[in-house]
Amino acid sequence: MIALDTSSLIAYLEGGEGADVNAVRETLILCIGVLPPVVLTELLSSPTADEDTKALISQLPLLQVTPGYWERAARLRAGILAKGLRANLADTLICQSCLDHDLPLVTRDRDFRHFVAHGGLTLMPAQGF
Repeated sequence: MIALDTSSLIAYLEGGEGADVNAVRETLILCIGVLPPVVLTELLSSPTADEDTKALISQLPLLQVTPGYWERAARLRAGILAKGLRANLADTLICQSCLDHDLPLVTRDRDFRHFVAHGGLTLMPAQGF
């Protein structure tokens, strides 16, 4: 299974190009794409989300929140912030979902670079920030 981030899913749905879009396409073809709960919320809360987008999103499995998730996410974020680095809450929660399920994340969002460097997150395809 491979977790999909909002940025890459939107790029895919808008017909974008890039290694991340190719990875999204492959995960969908192979039926191995999953959504962290925050990604589901971000996608469905977009006022421009059309019915095709909602239908695709509703077909993807949702990662479950595991016991202790919120505390682990808080420690993860605190550790990144303590280094003086950016760690917004949504990205932290997405990262923690991936870590809890030992899954890589497909994203084009550079803000995840701190979670890769200091939190143990793996990106797919691997990106050099």
